[in-house]
Amino acid sequence: MIWFLEGPSSLREVLQGARAALHPEITVYGSHSQDRPEITSFADVALVEPLDAEKRALWALEEAIMRGIKVVMACKGLEHFEVLREQFDQAGIDLVTGVSHPQQLAIDSKAYFTKQCQAADIPVVPGIEVDCVQSLQGAYSKFRSESDGHVCIKPVTGIFGAGFWVFDEESDPFCCLAFPDSRRISFDAYCDLYAKSTKVRPQLVMPYFTGDEVSTDIVIQDGKAISWVGRRKKGLYQEFEADGPAVDLAIRASEHFKLDGIVSVQTKDDAEGQPHLLEINLRYSGGIAYTALSGINLAGVFSCSRLGLPLPKSQWKPGVRVKPITSAIVP
Repeated sequence: MIWFLEGPSSLREVLQGARAALHPEITVYGSHSQDRPEITSFADVALVEPLDAEKRALWALEEAIMRGIKVVMACKGLEHFEVLREQFDQAGIDLVTGVSHPQQLAIDSKAYFTKQCQAADIPVVPGIEVDCVQSLQGAYSKFRSESDGHVCIKPVTGIFGAGFWVFDEESDPFCCLAFPDSRRISFDAYCDLYAKSTKVRPQLVMPYFTGDEVSTDIVIQDGKAISWVGRRKKGLYQEFEADGPAVDLAIRASEHFKLDGIVSVQTKDDAEGQPHLLEINLRYSGGIAYTALSGINLAGVFSCSRLGLPLPKSQWKPGVRVKPITSAIVP
């Protein structure tokens, strides 16, 4: 039996993939802290999680022991699960958090991750952590003096691109409110708002690379990549990649950090088309929902691998590109 706790909305497709790959006698559990039947209905057994992160971890341990579940994948509140790892191990439960050691959770900080990649000579978009107006101005001036390109900023921790902005001196100050999806703002406007904020969060200032972004979901166990699918983002479309410089770099980084689970690695190409790491997320991406169309069932590979079963057959489909759409379902 295997259990997928609350994660990105793509949990729906992860449950589908696991269920499709496993024998019907193997129970797939799914859970969420909200009433999300459109997601959890794809599990054989659906559970409702406690809202409190610390209570959720202990509850998951107790439920897994009671139900005889062998594999538990967590995506949120990972530090609370890691505190209980020894108890999971003693109960014979394979706890999957994306890391093989609690100290590795530190790479959730994009500033720490950047420094670790630089120390290991792994190509990464350079960044400077800032936490006040003075350090923000200093970092911006440094990158502006080194390149004619734009400078960008994002929170040190966060997901889904929340808080990401490109500094554009030609941008109308009101543009960020009228067209927030453009992610453009003048540096002066941002700096003024940052100075007035009473809840300043550490930010990472970086040069803005203009090349393609590639997101690679990787099934990895004990620091060894097993299966992966890269998605190159081309405007409204995404193209699948099984190899190439960006995918190779993503695999290299995930193995360097000895990760464990299904992780998502983001890279960005520079002006010459050379990929550089942006970040690693210790969970599957929202876009993993599309990857089954490549012929690779990543959730199925993960489930079979963790349960010690033969991996599902994969048949790579070359030349596939997809376009995400919004649809409605009856839960």
